[in-house]
Amino acid sequence: MPILHHALRLGPLENNTYLIACEATRETAVVDVGFEPGSVIREIRRHDLRVRYLLNTHAHYDHVAGMREVQHEFGGEYWLHPADRPLLAILSEQGAAFGFPPADPPEDPHDLSDGQRLPLGEVSLAVIHTPGHSPGGVCFHLERDLWAGDTLFAGSVGRTDLPGGSFSQLARAIRTRLFPLGDALRVHTGHGPETTIGEERRHNPLVGVEVHLA
Repeated sequence: MPILHHALRLGPLENNTYLIACEATRETAVVDVGFEPGSVIREIRRHDLRVRYLLNTHAHYDHVAGMREVQHEFGGEYWLHPADRPLLAILSEQGAAFGFPPADPPEDPHDLSDGQRLPLGEVSLAVIHTPGHSPGGVCFHLERDLWAGDTLFAGSVGRTDLPGGSFSQLARAIRTRLFPLGDALRVHTGHGPETTIGEERRHNPLVGVEVHLA
């Protein structure tokens, strides 16, 4: 697959930030910068990447707080699902609830939509709306890889007790939108290690189909 993929685990909550780049053109999508934007900036420069998109899987503080600094350094279009705009508007308030400093949201947000494709050099990212962790949660799909944010984790799922969360919505999105993509699909999570759709479909204790049929 003609992409370059860099994963960085950053900050006190060990958030996973991703750089997805077309190998041929170096066009890059930066996904979920919550903490340590300086580390992200250095990685982009080190690999001589060209930022085209700044993408959020959702608008919780720990995935958004560092996006604006990267945007000011490199430019790039910022994209978020519109159902999470209310969370973006209270970014600093979200952080304060967990003892984090104020943060300004990225500028000029564009609206993601389910089924949208974002061209990235010679490839494109498909947008899958997966509400439940937050109303506007999305995943990004490219061939054998899925960037899932806090929708799906290795052996778990994103918490649904925050405002706008719904376990029933999240479970339905995972089972009907993600599991059909195929067991071999690699899942790059918002926190923790990567996994596969097959592993979660068979063994995830919260949403695994075979677990619930047993």
